[in-house]
Amino acid sequence: MANRELAIHQISVPGTHALAPPPPPGLREQSGRMTRVEHAMNGIEVKDAAETVIHDDDKPTVLIVDDDPDVRESLQCLLRSVSLDSIAFASPSKFIQAELPSRPTCLVLDVRLPGRSGLDFQRELTAGNVNVPIIFISGHADVPMAVQALKAGAIEFLIKPFRDQDLLDAIQLGLARDRARCERESELTRLVERFGILTLREREVMAHVVNGRLNKQIANDMRISEMTVKIHRGQVTRKMKASSVSQLTRMADRLRDASILGSLKAIGSDARP
Repeated sequence: MANRELAIHQISVPGTHALAPPPPPGLREQSGRMTRVEHAMNGIEVKDAAETVIHDDDKPTVLIVDDDPDVRESLQCLLRSVSLDSIAFASPSKFIQAELPSRPTCLVLDVRLPGRSGLDFQRELTAGNVNVPIIFISGHADVPMAVQALKAGAIEFLIKPFRDQDLLDAIQLGLARDRARCERESELTRLVERFGILTLREREVMAHVVNGRLNKQIANDMRISEMTVKIHRGQVTRKMKASSVSQLTRMADRLRDASILGSLKAIGSDARP
């Protein structure tokens, strides 16, 4: 995009993050593909939540929450200079109301915000099961606050003025972690879809297999022929796309951990072929 090639001149002490002039109006773009944070939190209607949206659909996105418009503009200029997309918010309430990207993200969060602190917001996100890596920024060297933030799972706690590279390094770490989370969730979604196409009898056979039962034992337990067990077992292997019993067992563990299978004991014991 031509606008992304515009030169960005930051007014700063060399090596530190400072304020930058606002981006040209043409750089402010609205996005499409989103997932609602309020699904995991409060169910609030969306009302002009984003201060500034600068991204395309295929790249990871950095989220910013800071009540100072100059800081928001400055951070977004820095991110544009390294081709990172961003969405900036003036307050936690704006963030909660927003539709956020389903692609990998991380959050740059000011510690001192009007109404509620960044630490309070971190706790709210955790309680609402909104799993976004957080990088705190602060104008005050508060060691107990930094320790509290890091113990609660924050990636970094940066004191202003901080080096641009320190922030960018923390952001890359956050995006990498969230990318891994997205991949795990996608894998689990595929497993759930595969498990969903198994019949009740196939699920019962799968439960016996991953619990270490042999075909003859399964046949005796289910009061069916060993050949029928082999047929159902083959269907389970094919539908779940498992190349071995150990791989099928790992899949079952993932599903059980996600509360899809419960205890994975004999499922559908009353099922019929």
